[in-house]
Amino acid sequence: MDRYLVFGHPVRHSKSPFIHTLFARQTQQELEYGLAEPAVDEFAHALRTFFDQGGKGCNVTVPFKEQAFTLVDRLSTRAKRAGAVNTIKLTDDGVLLGDNTDGAGLVADLKSHGVTLADSRILLLGAGGAARGALAPLLAELPSELVIANRTHTKAQQLAAEFHDLGPVTAQAYEQLAGPFDLVINSTSASLQGELPPLTPALIHTDIAIYDMMYGASDTAFISWAKQHGARQTMDGLGMLVEQAAEAFTVWRGIRPGTKQVLRELKRNLGVI
Repeated sequence: MDRYLVFGHPVRHSKSPFIHTLFARQTQQELEYGLAEPAVDEFAHALRTFFDQGGKGCNVTVPFKEQAFTLVDRLSTRAKRAGAVNTIKLTDDGVLLGDNTDGAGLVADLKSHGVTLADSRILLLGAGGAARGALAPLLAELPSELVIANRTHTKAQQLAAEFHDLGPVTAQAYEQLAGPFDLVINSTSASLQGELPPLTPALIHTDIAIYDMMYGASDTAFISWAKQHGARQTMDGLGMLVEQAAEAFTVWRGIRPGTKQVLRELKRNLGVI
């Protein structure tokens, strides 16, 4: 039976085995999917050992995505742009192909919620790995403008300059942001600590769409804050988790699983519904 893993540290909380088991059942694919939690300095050895022992593919999560980028034989275009790898496939000719499905998962989830990206004005909060992975797929949807805001403004400027060839992307300091925006995406990890990006409430209006890449059994701090200031459409990153997994499954197996029922089952598993 074909074997797949998710590498991370820590990783025992991961819902990837749950998701991919449902995908396999749905698409009648025979595979097994497990967890691997090597020490931070043992990831390269663990990855090589997995594929040497017949592994077919893996997902890679924190803190190994940038390291995986350097360990594969070939990179997809979107992995090159993201500067990180979250999906690895052993190809038929024995090559380790590194890919990044995070941005595609974000865009797919936004569309599933009916969010219009073309000709929209998007504010992306944060300039770390999550933002980097999202930029190319978001710009491919042809927004009118994509603004990056980050606590360290120079990082936002560097990121905007790096992706400027793909579309109208700029960097603005938090205190200089001026609306209206159609969509605000929080790619920072602030919600994990119950904290908020330094965003003025004046940017929130009833027709804005709010997306937090983090998720939990209840609203994140950012989503709660946006609702308090009048946002009617708010989304967390649980759908992105399922959509990026579906994209990875497609890379591995060549068949696209459906995500709606799997997302419902995941929410039930987490006690969200």
